[in-house]
Amino acid sequence: MKIKIVKNGPYIVEGNIPLYREVMTKYKMIIPENWEKVEKFKTGERYALCRCGLSGDKPFCDGSHQAGFDGEETADNTPFIKIAKQYRGKIYDLLDAKPLCASARFCLKGKGVWKQIKEVENEEKLNDIKKEVWNCPSGRLVLIDKSGNSVEPELEKEISILEDNLAGVSSAIWVKGGIPIQSSKGFVYEVRNRITLCRCGKSANKPFCDGTHVKIRFKDETYFKE
Repeated sequence: MKIKIVKNGPYIVEGNIPLYREVMTKYKMIIPENWEKVEKFKTGERYALCRCGLSGDKPFCDGSHQAGFDGEETADNTPFIKIAKQYRGKIYDLLDAKPLCASARFCLKGKGVWKQIKEVENEEKLNDIKKEVWNCPSGRLVLIDKSGNSVEPELEKEISILEDNLAGVSSAIWVKGGIPIQSSKGFVYEVRNRITLCRCGKSANKPFCDGTHVKIRFKDETYFKE
């Protein structure tokens, strides 16, 4: 199982990896509560996903990138631990790698996860924090115990096409369970449990999502039908 990035082209998914569409359930205003799977796509052993944002057959590639898509990979592949800031809590600590933010907003629930991690002292509140952090599709946020071990959910190897239905835009491609992502330059990016890939074509941190889809109001017309 792996994802191969084609230079100025699509993501090639190999290994019969399941593909879903997920939407947000509402907590308050545009702050989400959870992810909900609403569709499973029919795929084969190998398929191509659009990363230019122009395909008329989203989320799959239809060759539209050939019109001149600049898919230059600009991410420097610095390990997560080297770019993450640490917030110390009483039970767990929180690592935050802000450059990876995909604007999913689960972390903004209540006082915000950064304040909550400092205050939580019981298991019930700890479970709330886990949910907020684990719903962060990009893996920007990671919990670690006091021994420095990551506290992560067990995720199946699968891919989800995310729709930010609360903000009325289409979001990133969520890669789960530690699927290797091979650069068009030949190397493999750091393998992580949660990571998001750009599908609007405008991220400044390609191949990863940087939240630009919100600013440009990117919409997958196969989901946001007029």
